[in-house]
Amino acid sequence: MPKITFIDVDGTSYEATVDAGLSLMEAAINVGVPGVLAICGGSCACSTCHAYIDDAWATIVGGPNDIEDATLDLANDRRSGSRLTCQVTVTAAMDGLVVHVAKND
Repeated sequence: MPKITFIDVDGTSYEATVDAGLSLMEAAINVGVPGVLAICGGSCACSTCHAYIDDAWATIVGGPNDIEDATLDLANDRRSGSRLTCQVTVTAAMDGLVVHVAKND
């Protein structure tokens, strides 16, 4: 199972050992990462699970589809590495991934 590190807006790290096939949002909620609000429950409708993926992981994580891209337009401080964690499915190749939670208020 891949190990993912989430870093909240205050710089606190949260380690999650995640079953492949779960979303990053589910993993963050399971370990209590603050800031991953997930108000829409993972339906790609609200951007309250917005996070940043480091450029080094961009190829492995992949980019947003058209619907996620449009929803990210609602996000605070969108950047090149912005993703909605509800739309990123964890794979074995993501072992060691670090995800920085955006300010989702």
